[in-house]
Amino acid sequence: MKKLAVSTLAVLLACPAFAGHPHDGSSWQIGGMDPYVGLRGGMGYNNTNYNFLGSKESMTDFTFQGRAAMGLEIDKTFRSEIEWSMYSKAKDSAEFDGTNVDVNTKLQTLLMNSYMEFGGYRMIRPFVGIGLGVGFADVERSGADIVTKSHDKTGFSASGMMGMTFDMEYFAVDVAARYNYVDVASGLHNFGGDLGIRFMF
Repeated sequence: MKKLAVSTLAVLLACPAFAGHPHDGSSWQIGGMDPYVGLRGGMGYNNTNYNFLGSKESMTDFTFQGRAAMGLEIDKTFRSEIEWSMYSKAKDSAEFDGTNVDVNTKLQTLLMNSYMEFGGYRMIRPFVGIGLGVGFADVERSGADIVTKSHDKTGFSASGMMGMTFDMEYFAVDVAARYNYVDVASGLHNFGGDLGIRFMF
């Protein structure tokens, strides 16, 4: 997984060098659709519902998140993309039936996102989006009185986004608020915000 992550980021970082420039008028199109790559980063609030010893507690922490996407834009109104996201480790502790337990959660997601932009403005447009895919989580519990145990699980993931696009024609800056759900443990919820850039081709 780490080799795949490094390779993907290397390709995405190199792609802007091949993007079209206003002076030469070059642009790639696929059936009237403009391809793009995007890099995003931000911060979020993670809430994992964890069951242990017959009780459930909410394990919460702030996380950093990074995303890479490849997609197609249609007439500055619709766009679809495949997005891969990585989150920093979320750490929290709680008492389960008198036993103090530390829970660490590592998360990655792979989503197919679709967006709709509004207003018909050339430069600044609001948007909403939804995403469906899978989440890959590693949830580890540990403590002084218990055996350390780790659970790797792949589960359904869904996301909702809303924000603003600042379109500079050959690249765009996106500011977005996001909610992401992953069907692991007893439900993982992430609320966050992103700042990203998309390079058009």
